[in-house]
Amino acid sequence: MNEAALRDTAKELVAPGKGILAADESTGTIKKRFDTIGVESTPENHRIYRQLLFKTHGAEEFISGVILYDETIRQQTDEGVPFAKYLSDKGIIPGIKVDEGAVDMVNFSGEKITEGLDGLRGRLGEYKELGAKFTKWRAVISMGDAIPTDVCINMNAELLALFAAYSQEADLVPIVEPEVLMDGTHDIQKSEEVTYKTLKSVFKKLSEYKIYFPGMLLKPNWVHQGKDNPDKANDKQIAEATLKVLKEVIPPDVPGIVFLSGGDSPEESTGHLNAMNEMDDVAWQLSFSFGRALQEPVLKAWKGDPANIELAQKVFYKRAKLNSLARSGKYEGEIEEENGK
Repeated sequence: MNEAALRDTAKELVAPGKGILAADESTGTIKKRFDTIGVESTPENHRIYRQLLFKTHGAEEFISGVILYDETIRQQTDEGVPFAKYLSDKGIIPGIKVDEGAVDMVNFSGEKITEGLDGLRGRLGEYKELGAKFTKWRAVISMGDAIPTDVCINMNAELLALFAAYSQEADLVPIVEPEVLMDGTHDIQKSEEVTYKTLKSVFKKLSEYKIYFPGMLLKPNWVHQGKDNPDKANDKQIAEATLKVLKEVIPPDVPGIVFLSGGDSPEESTGHLNAMNEMDDVAWQLSFSFGRALQEPVLKAWKGDPANIELAQKVFYKRAKLNSLARSGKYEGEIEEENGK
């Protein structure tokens, strides 16, 4: 393990004013995204869309890294440049999603376990050769009657720790993503309780597997009421509850926390991040690793029409810039939006 290389890459990914674009939608997920705009989900259309994102002029001002999918890391620009090389040449670090998705747990109704450890060592070596510098693995923790169980939380924590160990062995920075879903009617207090319990288990396992904390990043959910709970917390309440949990659990030598949007709108996600960065100083960089919260407006602008590419790129640049402002607590709502730059 090259600790210096891991540490330097992790710090670069959470450099001030920058965050990560999650462009690692699986084949099934990107089909759902494309269905909303009436575009056929094919590898070539996926390539065209992701090229639109990657070629956005000036995106590197606000985007430090991009999480790719297996299909995407093997694709190229129109000029024949592999996406990973194109991003690296632009000053953006390429990464790769390495889990193979969540499946139902046997004997635990409503709960999921993530697959993908089989053959992971070999795949990591291949991804490194293709240009990846970091990895990501997502675990899913569902909320509901009598769930999550300790068995589900602890098993997912163990798999996350194994993933992180294999990644660091290959000198790839692991992004550890234990997502407590916001689906349901639970209140913010219940989310706080489960998020604390989940992160406590995850970091216990990471310690047991001797993970080098300065060479990893955490990608957690916000502490957030359920989507179907009518009592909506505001940005400040979500930020306070989330920071309370993080301060109790996360070691100070983890360099950064890159939040997932979890189903909130682009505006809500940016607002939550801004509120956290307005509060008292913490040991870590508080950044973003957004997928839908960066891309949803882009897809709506693009609609699969080549004539809309320039407009869609302006929309992407704008959303990236707004999240960059939120990194320092300077986001003032959508009034900050501009046409392009």
